[in-house]
Amino acid sequence: MNRLLIANRGEIAARIARAASDLGIETVAIHSDDDSTCLHCHVADTVRPLAASGVRAYLDLENIVSIAREAECDAIHPGYGFLAESAPFARKVADSGLTFVGPSPGSLELFGDKAKAREVASSIDIPIVRGVDEPIALEDAHQFFGQLKGRPMLLKAIAGGGGRGSRIVSTEEELEDAFNRATSEAKAAFGNELLYAEELISNARHIEVQIVGDSKGKICHLYERECSAQRRHQKVVEVAPAINLYSDVRKNVIEAAVRLAEHTNYQNLGTFEFLVNGNSFWFIETNARLQVEHTVTEEITGVDLVQTQL
Repeated sequence: MNRLLIANRGEIAARIARAASDLGIETVAIHSDDDSTCLHCHVADTVRPLAASGVRAYLDLENIVSIAREAECDAIHPGYGFLAESAPFARKVADSGLTFVGPSPGSLELFGDKAKAREVASSIDIPIVRGVDEPIALEDAHQFFGQLKGRPMLLKAIAGGGGRGSRIVSTEEELEDAFNRATSEAKAAFGNELLYAEELISNARHIEVQIVGDSKGKICHLYERECSAQRRHQKVVEVAPAINLYSDVRKNVIEAAVRLAEHTNYQNLGTFEFLVNGNSFWFIETNARLQVEHTVTEEITGVDLVQTQL
């Protein structure tokens, strides 16, 4: 790899540029009309305009791939956000003869559908939270809530992440409003209004495992992070390693993450997320990309995750 286009902006684009530079890889930054003075434009070796303004400029996969080819790049790194978890973008990059620095299109498709990912995990005996592993209508949500017999339910967007499109339902009376709000938020955030449902596990800890996979089927982990401190399903504090986590639970959660990654032939970086309560744990989803909180793992391992990707 000699030249890398960074399909992102701001801090993460600058972070990728520094990691690439340390490996002797030239970098090409892109920017919208209103981002020409941003930090990442000053740290990359070459800068190319997107000839458009705002966020939409960074979502034009055809233009981005075209710029990468014109700049004679070998690869594209999507960072996080924007097109980082877009299977069509990853496939377009590969079809253009370039390397997509991230998971394969197949992994992005699988883990982009959180209900399908739960189904695959369950098929290899990894515990999942009781729920409905297919898109649900309001009538289905009422039926599942009745099966819980008074226990709270969590409505979740099938696509995307970051807590958007999620609503807790504690009573039958609030279900319809919660369903409509979650549907609307999911459609606005991800262009996909479909929801699924899980039983809400109260007082659970949120443990995520950092996975790395190569192109030859080899998987390793870089331990866990805890992100139980959240506000509105958004992570506030990340801690690594997780404090006061039973050693056998830590071992079992990490083993489950590695096994699921191996089963799905996972490549590049991924964060496999679990809920933990006492000695019990459940798989909930996978973030198939470099995460904002990757630097927490770097602090405890000394491994540069962006260089590892490259």
